Amino acid sequence: MSKKAPTEDEKFLFVDKDFLNSPMAQADWAAKKLVWVPSEKHGFEAASIKEEHGDEVLVELADNGKKATVNKDDIQKMNPPKFSKVEDMAELTCLNEASVLHNLRERYFSGLIYTYSGLFCVVVNPYKMLPIYSEKIIDMYKGKKRHEVPPHIYSITDNAYRNMMQDREDQSILCTGESGAGKTENTKKVIQYLAVVASSHKGKKDSSAGELEKQLLQANPILEAFGNAKTIKNDNSSRFGKFIRINFDVTGYIVGANIETYLLEKSRCIRQAKTERAFHIFYYMIAGAKDKLREELLLEPFSNYRFLSAGHVQITGQQDDELYEETMEAMNIMGFTEEERIDILKVCSTVMQLGNIEFKKERNQEQATMPDNTAAQKVCHLQGINVTDFTRAMLTPRIKVGREVVQKAQTKEQADFATEALAKAVFERLFRWILARVNKALDKTKRQGASFLGILDIAGFEIFEDNSFEQLCINYTNEKLQQLFNHTMFILEQEEYQREGIEWNFIDFGLDLQPCIELIERPNNPPGILALLDEECWFPKATDISFVEKLMNTQGNHIKFAKPKQLKDKTEFSILHYAGKVDYNATAWLTKNMDPLNDNVTSLLNNSSSQFVQELWKDSDRVVGLDTIAKMTDSSMPSASKTKKGMFRTVGQLYKESLAKLMTTLHNTQPNFVRCIIPNHEKRAGKLDAHLVLEQLRCNGVLEGIRICRQGFPNRIVFQEFRQRYEILAASAIPKGFMDGKQACCLMIKHLDLDPNLYRIGQSKIFFRTGVLAQLEEERDLKITVIIIAFQAQARGFLARKAFAKLQQQLTAMKVIQRNCAAYLKLRNWQWWRLFTKVKPLLQVTRQEEEMGLKEEELQKAKEVATKFESELKEISLKHTSIVEERNALQEQLQAETELYAEAEEMRVRLAAKKQELEEILHEMEARLDEEEERAQALLVDKKKMQQQMQELEEHLEEEEDARQKLQLEKVTCDGKIKKLEDDILVMEDQNNKLLKERKLMEERIADFSANLAEEEEKSKNLTKLKNKHESMISELEVRLKKEEKGRQELDKAKRKLEAESNDLQEQIADLQAQIADLKAQLAKKEEELQNALARLEDETAQKNNALKKIRELEGHISDLQEDLDSERAARNKAEKIKRDLGEELEALKSELEDTLDTTATQQELRAKREQEVTLLKRAMDDENRTHEAQIQEMRQKHTQAVEELTEQLEQSKRVKSNLEKAKQALEKETSELTMEVRSLSQAKQDGEHKRKKLEGQVADLQSRFTDSEKQKAELGERCSKITVELESVTNLLNEAEGKNIKLSKDISGLSSQLQDTQELLAEETRQKLQFSTKLRQAEDDKNSLQEQLEEEMEAKRNVERHVSTLNIQLSDAKKKLDEMSGNIELLEEGKKRLQRDLEAANTQYEEKASAYDKLEKTKNRLQQELEDTLMDLDSQRQIVSNLEKKQKKFDQMLAEEKSISSKYADERDRAEAEAREKETKALSLARALEEAQDSKEELERANKALKIEMEDLISSKDDVGKNVHELEKSKRGLEAQVEEMKTQLEELEDELQAAEDAKLRLEVNMQALKAQFERDLQGRDEMGEEKKRQLVKQVRELETELEDERKQRALAAAAKKKLETDMKDLEGQIETANKGREEAIKQLRKLQGQMKDYQRELEDARAAREEVLTTAKESEKKAKSLEAELMQLQEELAAAERARKQAEAERDELSDELASNSSGKSALADEKRRLEAKISQLEEELEEEQSNMEILNDRLRKSTQQVDQLNNELQTERTTSQKNESARQQMERQNKDLKAKLQEMENQVKSKFKSSITALEAKVAQLEEQLEQENRDKQASAKTMRQKDKKLKDLMLQVEDERKQGEQYKDQAEKSNTRVKQLKRQLEESEEESQRATAARRKLQRELDEATEANDAMSREVNSLKSKLRRGNEPSFASTPRRMGGGRRVVEDASEEEADTQSDFNGTKSTE
Repeated sequence: MSKKAPTEDEKFLFVDKDFLNSPMAQADWAAKKLVWVPSEKHGFEAASIKEEHGDEVLVELADNGKKATVNKDDIQKMNPPKFSKVEDMAELTCLNEASVLHNLRERYFSGLIYTYSGLFCVVVNPYKMLPIYSEKIIDMYKGKKRHEVPPHIYSITDNAYRNMMQDREDQSILCTGESGAGKTENTKKVIQYLAVVASSHKGKKDSSAGELEKQLLQANPILEAFGNAKTIKNDNSSRFGKFIRINFDVTGYIVGANIETYLLEKSRCIRQAKTERAFHIFYYMIAGAKDKLREELLLEPFSNYRFLSAGHVQITGQQDDELYEETMEAMNIMGFTEEERIDILKVCSTVMQLGNIEFKKERNQEQATMPDNTAAQKVCHLQGINVTDFTRAMLTPRIKVGREVVQKAQTKEQADFATEALAKAVFERLFRWILARVNKALDKTKRQGASFLGILDIAGFEIFEDNSFEQLCINYTNEKLQQLFNHTMFILEQEEYQREGIEWNFIDFGLDLQPCIELIERPNNPPGILALLDEECWFPKATDISFVEKLMNTQGNHIKFAKPKQLKDKTEFSILHYAGKVDYNATAWLTKNMDPLNDNVTSLLNNSSSQFVQELWKDSDRVVGLDTIAKMTDSSMPSASKTKKGMFRTVGQLYKESLAKLMTTLHNTQPNFVRCIIPNHEKRAGKLDAHLVLEQLRCNGVLEGIRICRQGFPNRIVFQEFRQRYEILAASAIPKGFMDGKQACCLMIKHLDLDPNLYRIGQSKIFFRTGVLAQLEEERDLKITVIIIAFQAQARGFLARKAFAKLQQQLTAMKVIQRNCAAYLKLRNWQWWRLFTKVKPLLQVTRQEEEMGLKEEELQKAKEVATKFESELKEISLKHTSIVEERNALQEQLQAETELYAEAEEMRVRLAAKKQELEEILHEMEARLDEEEERAQALLVDKKKMQQQMQELEEHLEEEEDARQKLQLEKVTCDGKIKKLEDDILVMEDQNNKLLKERKLMEERIADFSANLAEEEEKSKNLTKLKNKHESMISELEVRLKKEEKGRQELDKAKRKLEAESNDLQEQIADLQAQIADLKAQLAKKEEELQNALARLEDETAQKNNALKKIRELEGHISDLQEDLDSERAARNKAEKIKRDLGEELEALKSELEDTLDTTATQQELRAKREQEVTLLKRAMDDENRTHEAQIQEMRQKHTQAVEELTEQLEQSKRVKSNLEKAKQALEKETSELTMEVRSLSQAKQDGEHKRKKLEGQVADLQSRFTDSEKQKAELGERCSKITVELESVTNLLNEAEGKNIKLSKDISGLSSQLQDTQELLAEETRQKLQFSTKLRQAEDDKNSLQEQLEEEMEAKRNVERHVSTLNIQLSDAKKKLDEMSGNIELLEEGKKRLQRDLEAANTQYEEKASAYDKLEKTKNRLQQELEDTLMDLDSQRQIVSNLEKKQKKFDQMLAEEKSISSKYADERDRAEAEAREKETKALSLARALEEAQDSKEELERANKALKIEMEDLISSKDDVGKNVHELEKSKRGLEAQVEEMKTQLEELEDELQAAEDAKLRLEVNMQALKAQFERDLQGRDEMGEEKKRQLVKQVRELETELEDERKQRALAAAAKKKLETDMKDLEGQIETANKGREEAIKQLRKLQGQMKDYQRELEDARAAREEVLTTAKESEKKAKSLEAELMQLQEELAAAERARKQAEAERDELSDELASNSSGKSALADEKRRLEAKISQLEEELEEEQSNMEILNDRLRKSTQQVDQLNNELQTERTTSQKNESARQQMERQNKDLKAKLQEMENQVKSKFKSSITALEAKVAQLEEQLEQENRDKQASAKTMRQKDKKLKDLMLQVEDERKQGEQYKDQAEKSNTRVKQLKRQLEESEEESQRATAARRKLQRELDEATEANDAMSREVNSLKSKLRRGNEPSFASTPRRMGGGRRVVEDASEEEADTQSDFNGTKSTE
C-alpha cells in the first residue's frame, strides 16, 4: 500500500514516522555510544566516547571527527533515535538540557513550532506565516483530546474549554515569554478559537452574542494602539501585561469578557531608544487625522515633538494612517461615541505637547522660568484649564509646611521632572479609562456567567545588565507563576501516583520558591524588599542608598539574598531567583514607588471645564503631592509624614495587591501553561541561537519543570507495550500460554535485576526514573544484534551451501558439454550423422513431448474451472438455504405484527374515547388548580411574613444571650483584677516605706552635692561645645581627605604646568625671605617688652600669695553657706546667675587690683563697694535658704497628707471589694436562674420549629390526598392551637427575660463603675511605686554615665589647657597696657572696658584661626605620612628588581641633578618652617584688634603658599624619578581647595565676631545698670569690704603665680611636642608619597604582567589553532589518499568486470551457435542458457552500481580537494597571525625588561634616603611617649577626685527631681478622678437610654406576635375552605388524580424552594450583620 503524501498544513503539525523508525539511525546510535558535549557555537554537539581517563573522557565529535577531552560531569546522555522529534519532552528517557534543546531544534527546523514539555506548551517564534491557523485546522482540533492530535495552541485552548464545560471548573491559560516571543499573537489565536467554538451553536444564539464575539476580537486593536510600541526586538511589542477573562454560560456560549492590565510602561511616552517608537496611537493620530480634526487637536509634524525622540520611525509593512482608521472603526464597534474619541485624542495630543514646554534657569538664581508659553497654552486649551494658573502651579506651586501653605519656587530640574511625571500620569489614566470602557462594553449582556476562561499575557523572567524596579516586579510575578506551575505539577503527579497506587514521598515543589517570594513580599519579622521600600518612602531624608543599607542589614543573611562581588554602586544588591542570580540597581526606586505628581496641577485638572478630563482626575486627592516629597527632603519628623500615610498607597503596594488578586483567581482555576521563546534576535526564520534558547528555557521554568520531573518517575509505559518491546530481554522468564500484563512485567523486571528505586509498578502502567529506558534500549539493541548476527550466519551458510551445490551442478554440466562437444567433433564429418540430424526433426515421435505438455496444460485449466464452479455452487446453495429460513421468519413476524396492529387499532379507538373524557376533566381541573394556586401564593406570602417575624425574634434572643455572656466574662475578669490589685497594694505599701527612708537619705546627700554641681555644669557645657566643634571639624576633614584621594589621580596631566610654576614660586620665596627678616626685627622688640612685663609680674606674685590664704578661708565659709542654700533647684539656678555675675566682676577686679593696688583713694572706694555687694549677696543667699527650707517643710506636710489620703482610699476599696463579692454571689445566682430559663426557652423554640416543619408537610399531604382531608384538618387545627399557646408562652418568657436583663445591666453598670474607680486608684499607686523604683535605677545609671562623661571632659580639659598658655601671653600684653594707662586714673574704667572687648574679640579670632591652621597642618601631615608609606613600599619592591641597575647610567646622572635640586628645596623648606614658627609666636603676641588679626591671617596664607611650593617642588623632583605625580597634583588641588575653604571660614568667623561684640555691648549696658544698683547698696559698708578685698586679692595673686608657673611648664612641653609632631608628620607624609609611588609602580608592573600573560595565552591559542589546522589538513590529505586508492581499486575492478562481461558475451555467442546446431541436448542447454542470462543481468546491474559508485567517489574527490585548498589557505593565514603575535610578544618582553631595570634603580635610590631619617624619628617618638605617660598619670589622679564629687552631685539632683515629679503626679491623680466621675455619670445616662430602647423593641415584638397569630388563624380558615372545595369534586375524576397530585407536588416543591431561598437570604443577612 502506498502512503498518502502529507498536505501543506500537515507538514507543519505531524512528524515524519519513517524518519523515527529508521533502523539505520538506531544502529548508528547503538554502535557509536553517542552523547552530548558542551559547545560554544551550538550549545551542545553530538559525540562518541573513545576513551576514559578518570574524570576526563576522550570524545570524537560526530560532525567533523575532531577529538577532544571533556570532563565527565559536562557530558549529558543522548536519547535513542526512537525519541527524536518527540511531541512531549517529558517522555524523553534522558531528561537534560541538551536533549530538550536538540528536540526543540529538530522540530523547529522541521517547521514544528509547538512542543509539549509536561504541562508546558513550548512555542518557538517562526518569524513567518504558517498555514496552521485556518478554519480547517480549527475543525481538526475541535473536541479532540491532547494526545489524539499534534501539539498546538488550539489543542491547549480546546482542552481548557472542554474541561470547563465538563468539570464546571474555571480555566486559565498563562502565556509568558520575552518581548517578541509571540505571546500576544498566541493570545489572539486563543480568543479567535474560542470565538469560533463558542459561537458554533447558531440555532440557540441571539443576535447580541455574535456582536459580543466581534467586540471581543475588536478590543485587541484598541489596546494594541494605546499599549503597544515598536522595540528593538519586536515591531508590535505589548508594553503591559494583561489578563483577559472570558465568561461562559452553562451551555458554553460567551456571555461577556473582562480585561485587567499590569505594569504599563508609561515612561515610553516620554523617551525611547533610537530605533524604537512611542505608543502607536501618537503616530496613528498624526498620520491619519484629517485637516479639521488636526486643527481641533492642535497637531504638528513628527519632528516638532520632543517626546517623539526619533521622529517618524516607519514600521515595514504597516501604514499608520490605515491603522488609525482601523482603530477608530474598532472604537465605533466597541460603542465609543464621537465625543469620547475626540477627548481621547485630545489627551494624547496634550501628552505630546507637554514635552514641548521648555523651562530655563534665571541668571543669578536657581529658579526656573518659562520664557515661551505657547506649548503651555496649547496644553491648557486641550485640557480646559487656565494658562496662568497652570504656569503658576508649575513654577511656584503651593506646598503645605506644617499648618501653613507656602509658595515654593521650583528649579529647572524640578519643573522638567514635574512635566514628565504629569505626561506619564495623564497617559496612564487615559489607558485605564479606555480599559474600563472596553470592559463595560464587553460586560453589557444580561446573562449570568457560569464559569470563565482566563488568558494571561505577561512578560517572562528578565535578566538585563541594569535591572530596576520594573524588573523586580516582573520577576516577582514570574516567581509566583512558577510556584503555581510547580504546585499544579505536584498535584497532577500526586493524583497519577495515587491512581496507580505507587509509593512515593510527595514533595511540594512550590515550596522551593517560597523563600525568594517571602524575601520580596514579606510584611514584617523581618520585612521584605517591598515592605522596606514602603517604609523608606515615609522616612525623612531617606535615599536609595539608605534603603539598600537597611535591606542589607535586615536581609543580609537571607538564603536568596546576596551582595554583588564587584560593587559598582552603593545601590546594588542581588537576589537568587529560580532562573538565576539577578543584580538589581535601586537608583530612583523611592520616587518610582511614590510616583509623585504636582498636586497643584492635578487639582487644576480635577476642576477642568472638560467633563472627560474631570473624570480622568476624579481621584486627584489620592496623589503623592509635593508636600510629601518636600518632607522627604526636609528634616521633618516621621510623625508629620505619617498623617498622610493613609491617604494613598505606593506603587509596590498596589502591584502586590493586584498580583495577589490575580494569583487567587489563578489558584481557583485549572491552569494551562504556554511558554513563548525567541529563536534569535535577528527576526530571521529558520535560525536558532542555542544559548539564547537555553537562557529562555531556564527563565521560563521549562528546565525547572524538567528538574521536578527528574525527582519522580517521568517515563511511563503501558504493560502491554513494555512487554511487547522488552520481552526479548527476558524471554525465558515468561512461561508459554496466556498471562496478565502486570504479572508478565513483574517477572520481566525480576529477571532484569533492576534496582527497586528505579521503577514502580502501578495498576495499568510501569513507571521508570530518567535514563532507565535508555539503558533498556541499549540492552535490547545488544540482544537484537546477537540474534541478527546468528540469523545472518545461518542465512550466509545456507546461501553458501546453495552456491556450492550450484557450482557442482555447473561442473557436471560442463563435463557433459565437453563430452558432447568431443562426440560432436567426432561425428561432425560422418555422413550418417548428418542424415540423422536432418531426418530426426521430420519424425512425429520427437513432437510427442511438446504435444503432451500442451495437453497437460489444458487439463489443468479445465480442472481449475471445475473446482471454481463447485465452490460457487456450494456458496449459492448455502445462500439459498439461509434466504429460505429468513423468508419463513419474516412471514411469522408479519403475522404477529398484523395481529398486534389489529389490537392496537382497537386500543386506539378506546384511548381516543378516554382522551376526550379526560380532556374535559382536565379543563375543569385546570380551572380549579388556577384558583387554588392563587390561594396558595397568598398563603405563602403570609407564611413568609410569619417566618421573618420569627427570625427577628430569634435574633433578639441571640443578641440578649450574647450580652449576658459578655457581662459574665467581664465580671470574672473584674474579680481577677481586684485580687491582683489587693496584692499590688500590699507590695506597694512595702515599697513606699522603703522609698521614704531612701528619700530622707537622698535629701541629705543633695545638700552636699548641690554646691559642686553648678561649676561642673558650666565646665561640661563648655567642653561639650568644644567637643562638637572638634567632631564637626574632623568630619569635614575626613570628607576633604576622600576628595583629595580621588583628586590624586588627575595629577599626571598637570605635571608640565607645575614645572613652569616652580620658577615663579622660587621668586616668591625670595620675597618671603625678605619679609621674614623684617618680622624678626619686630620680634626682637616685642621680646624686650616681654622681659619688662615679667619683672613686674615677679613683684606682684608676693602680694598674690598673701591674698590666696585669705581666699581659702573665705571659700571654706562660702562652701558652708552653699550647703545650706542649695537644697532646691530654684535656689540653685539663682545662685548660679549671681555666681556668674560675681565671677565676671572678680576677673575685672583682679586685673585692676594687680596693677593699681596702692595708687589712689578711688580704688579703695571701689573695694568698699565690692565688699558691700558681697555682704548684700550673702544676705540674699540666707533669705533664699530660709524660703527654700519653708517650701520643703510645706512639701513634706503635703506628702504626709497625701499618704494618709491614700491609706483611707485603700480602706474604702477593701470595703467596696467585700460589697462587690456579695453582689457577685447574688449575680451568679441570678445568672444561673436566667440560664435555666433561656434553656427552657430555646427548647420551646426548637419544638416550635419542628412542629412548623411537620405542619408544612401535612399541608402538602392534604393537597395530594383528597380522601384523608377531614382527619388531617382536625390535626392541623389542634397543632395550630398548640403553636399559638407556645408562642404566647414564649412572649411571656421573653418579657420576663428582658426585665431581668434590664435589672442586670443596671447592676453591672454600677459595679463596673465602682470597679473602675478602684482599679484606677490601685493603678496610680502602683505607678508611683514603680516610678520610685525606676528613679533609683536611673540614679545609678546616671551615676555611671556621669563618670564616663567626666572622663571624657577631662580629656577635653587637656586640650583646653593648651590654649591657656596662649591666653597668659595675651594677659601679659594687657598688663603692659594697664601700666601705661596708670597716669589716667579717671579714664581707667573706660579703657578697661575697651581692652576687655578687644581682648575677647582677639581671643576668639585667634582661637578660630589657630584651630583652622591646626586643621591645615593635620591634612598636610597626613599627606606626608602617605608619601612616606609609599616610599617604604617602593624600597621593598626595588630590592626585587635590583639586577637591572647597570642599564640605567644616564638615568643616574639625571637623578643626581634632581637630588641636588631636592636638597636645595629641603633647605628652603626648613627655613620656611622656622620662619613659620616665628610667625606663630608673633601672631600670639599680636592679638590687639581686628586689623592685627587680618595681618596674621595674611601671614598664615603666605606660610600655606610656602608649604604648597615645597610640596610642588617635592612632586616635581620626584616626577622624573617615576613617582606618581598624578596623585601629588591631586593633593595640591585639595590643599588649594582647603585654603579657599579656610578663607570662607575666616570671613564667617569675622561675622560671628561682630555679632559677639554687639552682644557684649548689650551685656555691658546691663552690667552698668547693675553696678549702679550695687553702688547704692554698698555705700554704708565700705570698710568691711576693703578688708575682705585685700585678703581676697592676696589669695588671688598667690593662685595666679602658681597658675602661671604651671602654664609656662606646660607651654614649653607643648611646644617641644608640637615640633616633634610636625617633624614626624613631615617624614610620614614623605613616606606615604613614596609608598603610593611604589604601589602605582607595582600596579603598572602587574598590568604589564597581565598583558604579557594575555599575549602568551593568545600565542598559545594561535599555536593550538595552527596545530589543529595542521592536523585537520593531514587528516584530509590521508582521507584524500585513501579515497584515491579506493578509486584505483574500483577502476581496476571495473576493468576486470568488463573483461569478464566480454568473455561471458563471447561464450554466450558460441553456446547459442552450438545450441542451434545441437537439437538433441536442447533442453539441458536451455536451462544453462537461462542461468547464464540471469548471471549476465546480475553482472550488468553490478556494473551499473559500480558506475554510480564511481560518480559518487568522483564528487567526493572534488569536495575533498576543495577542502584541502581551503585548509591550506587557512593554514597560511594562521601562520601569518602567529608570526605577528610572536613579534608582539618579543617587543613586550623587551619593554618589561626595561621597566624592571628602571624600577630597581629607583628603589635603591629611595632606600638610602629614608633609613637615617626613620631612626632619628623613632628615638624622638620614644622620648615623647615617656613624657606623655607621665602627664597621663597626673591627669588620672585628678580625674578620680572629680568623679567622686560628680557622683554626690548627681544623687542630690535626682532626689530633687523625684520630689518635683511626685507633686505633679498627685495633681494629675486628682484631675483624673474628677474626669472619671464625669464619665461614670455619662455611662449611667446612656445605660438608662438603652433600657428604654429595649422596652420599646419588646413592645414591637409583642405586636408582631399578635399579628402572626391572626395570620395563622386566617391560614387555617383558608385551608378548611380549600378542603371543602376539594370534597365537592366528582368521583369519576379519579383518573385525573395523578395529574393533580403532580401539580400539588409541584406547588409544594416551589414552596419549599422559596423557603430555602428565604432561609439562605436570612442566613446571608445574618452573616453580614
